[in-house]
Amino acid sequence: MTTKLTSAPKNTMLSTKTENLIFDSLNALAMLFVCVLTLYPFINTMAVSFNDSIDAVRGGIYLWPRMFSLKSYETILIKTSSIPTSAMISATRAILGTGLAIPMSMMLAFVMTRRDYVLRGVVTKLVLFTMYVSGGLIPTFLTFRMYGLMNNFLVYILPTTISAFNVLVMRSFIDGLPFELTESAKIDGASEYRILFTIIFPLSLPVLATIGLFVAVSQWNMWFDTMLYCSSAKGLSTLQYELKKVLDSASSMAGDTVSAEAAASSASEGQSGRVTTQTIRAAMTVISVVPIACIYPFLQKYFVKGMTLGAVKG
Repeated sequence: MTTKLTSAPKNTMLSTKTENLIFDSLNALAMLFVCVLTLYPFINTMAVSFNDSIDAVRGGIYLWPRMFSLKSYETILIKTSSIPTSAMISATRAILGTGLAIPMSMMLAFVMTRRDYVLRGVVTKLVLFTMYVSGGLIPTFLTFRMYGLMNNFLVYILPTTISAFNVLVMRSFIDGLPFELTESAKIDGASEYRILFTIIFPLSLPVLATIGLFVAVSQWNMWFDTMLYCSSAKGLSTLQYELKKVLDSASSMAGDTVSAEAAASSASEGQSGRVTTQTIRAAMTVISVVPIACIYPFLQKYFVKGMTLGAVKG
């Protein structure tokens, strides 16, 4: 009788360990599969960008280049002399635009969360209204020209300083903070600016890091506003706009209509040095993604912290 009583729990524990092991193994395999699906497109793009252009037309490139070549990067970074200047412009607008958008949006969001502010509902409705109704491209163009923003670096910064979406996200986060913090600080004689920058701002680092990354990526990837407002000012051209022009002219550089048979014969004869839009596009993607990929790991901890705070509040 005693043996039966003691053996049953042991069997149960063994069964539980087996089930946990099977679950952990399947979960690890599923996560590995997701990682492979996520990383493969970028790795494949890098392999194509470092491959010989004529050979890349033949296809069959997966995780590493078949014929290593830096011709595409040489065409973009060296032969195109405007790339370094345009990269500096893109980096400058990303830094200044993010540095100005965060505090301005934060101040507006803070005002919208004040319970003693009489016009809080009106301001919230006005901000929401801008998300659904836009002035249109032509009125916006005429407005910027009237304000003297044509061929002006400020056209990259001022129109994107405050975004309705960013303000509403910050407002929701601030609303979730304990109201007693600001109330006690007010009783102690703290001003609104002191409450904002010494209490609300440090507690809002997760949402600020998230919004900052959104704004920085948007500023870095913008090229349409350059084409509209600064196309005639070469010193204000952004990296994405220059890369777009490189892609548009890639066919005239080397000819994009290279068949697989012609590529195979050219590769067998040792002919190289030409570029095609396939490798140019891949190299452009790598150049555009690398700066953001270098910044993201430093902001990852704030994303994790923000998710943890949201889980606790929920």
